[in-house]
Amino acid sequence: MLKNSIYYILGIAFLIASDLVEISIPKMIGRIVDILKHGTVSINLSEMSSKLWIFVFLSFLLLILRFFRRKYFIGVVLKLEYAVRNHLFSKFLRLPQAFYDRARTGDLMARATNDVSAVRKMAGRAVLISVDAIFLILVVLAVMIKAVGIKLTLMGVSPFPGILIISTVMGRKIRGRFRNVQEGFSRLSESVQESFSGIAVVKGYAQEEGEIEKFEKLSMDYATRNLSLIKIWGALHPLVRLLAGTGTVLTILFGGKMVMEGKLTLGTLIAQTAYLGMLVFPMTAFGWIIGLIEMGLASLKRLDEIMRKEELEYGEESGMKIHGNVEFEMVSFKYPGSKKLVLKNVSFNVKKGEILGITGRVGSGKSTIAKLLVRMYETECGKILVDGEDLRKIPRRDLLKHVALVPQETFLFSTTVKDNIAFGKEDVSLEEIKKVAKLAGIHDTIISLPKGYETVVGERGVKLSGGEKQRIALARALMMDPKILILDDALSAVDLKTEEMILNNLKGFMRERTTIIISHRIRSVREADHILVLEDGKIVEEGTHEELMNLKGLYYEMGVQQSLEEGLRVI
Repeated sequence: MLKNSIYYILGIAFLIASDLVEISIPKMIGRIVDILKHGTVSINLSEMSSKLWIFVFLSFLLLILRFFRRKYFIGVVLKLEYAVRNHLFSKFLRLPQAFYDRARTGDLMARATNDVSAVRKMAGRAVLISVDAIFLILVVLAVMIKAVGIKLTLMGVSPFPGILIISTVMGRKIRGRFRNVQEGFSRLSESVQESFSGIAVVKGYAQEEGEIEKFEKLSMDYATRNLSLIKIWGALHPLVRLLAGTGTVLTILFGGKMVMEGKLTLGTLIAQTAYLGMLVFPMTAFGWIIGLIEMGLASLKRLDEIMRKEELEYGEESGMKIHGNVEFEMVSFKYPGSKKLVLKNVSFNVKKGEILGITGRVGSGKSTIAKLLVRMYETECGKILVDGEDLRKIPRRDLLKHVALVPQETFLFSTTVKDNIAFGKEDVSLEEIKKVAKLAGIHDTIISLPKGYETVVGERGVKLSGGEKQRIALARALMMDPKILILDDALSAVDLKTEEMILNNLKGFMRERTTIIISHRIRSVREADHILVLEDGKIVEEGTHEELMNLKGLYYEMGVQQSLEEGLRVI
């Protein structure tokens, strides 16, 4: 941080040095003009030559100074952008699932790109130009007053207060309209992201025209928001230049009269006009600076909204050993923002080495139990214990090192099969990867792929079937060697024969671990040591497969219905 601050100061130092050199150039031009006007070339040739060489030297020096001011100043600002973007991404990864339930992907992408760039421009260009403008104005005004007096100087700069007023008023409008532009960009990005992610569904339902129409509407809305901003932004600079030009005209009119009266030399008037021209940029820049600052502040506010979100507390890994005993004590839960209880006074316990089956109709609360166990959401009513310890007191790093959840909706990264399986663990050998792939029943399929384990699966695993993706996700969880394994409809996309084969493969693996199998299919949980049947967030039945079938209740009804659908007889 200190090193970067030094670069920032160096950039400002080179900026001031370049301004001092630039200020000396008009004075040099004025002297050359006076030499040409009053003397003969033969008499003043030596003086002319020396002045011209000094002019060339100053121009070359100005080039070098400007190079270094950009190198140090812009360089450190780019490092700032790098740090902000990394910090924002880290923040995204530490935010709870509840945040992503409400957030839009396109909006988050807009904040990580456009908003970070706007803040960088505010911290970079706006500061650089501000220092440049303020220093130039103060020094140039002092030089002008000394050269031509305060009266002509004030006449030349008389329109400039109007520039500041216009820039300030219009700058406030720019901030609000820029925020609207960013929001429009977020919606457009979200729509494009959804269309690309769901391209198979779009094509499957022949909705290409509908998606094009939706995109056109959002694109037009974004263009309209930009045009609203440009109307202000576009009017600001011409108005500023008009006022600045008025000052130049007044200087030429009144200064020209002074030259004719002999009160001012022609060279001094030319230098004065050049100095006034040098003030045009700083004064014009104030409008740009205010615009950059207003847009930067609007983006900073959007980034601050993310930074203020409460993030997950992972804690330091303590090396805590988890054996796998799990207990729910009167747990009730509702999702953030919802008033409906998804779980109602749920109580059960499962010991290390046992297999717990959880079944029930769709929407009964099965998956919520899995999400609570991995602390995707926090319980507020009731208590979850792992090895007798309150789940909320166990550091997340320790918990997630020993608990693996395989959800129904799997996600694969756009990399190789090998990397997807080894995602959660470092320094994994190919033999270890093959071992878990065989347990997950996917090894034979992988070696049949064009490049085997080195095959790139495409975005979200698009090159694989749903069942293949689920089995790779299962292998990834097995690679973690968890003490608690949760399968949340993790084999719903595979056929019954393959599912039975995989569960048989896992029997040895599950013997030393706590396994929770969540499924709406009776065949998936029938071998469990204990089965819970959920309905409307409550446990309505529990027992072994035989005990539940003998109850002739909900479990039995589900079993009979599924048997008829499968054309099988549940024993």
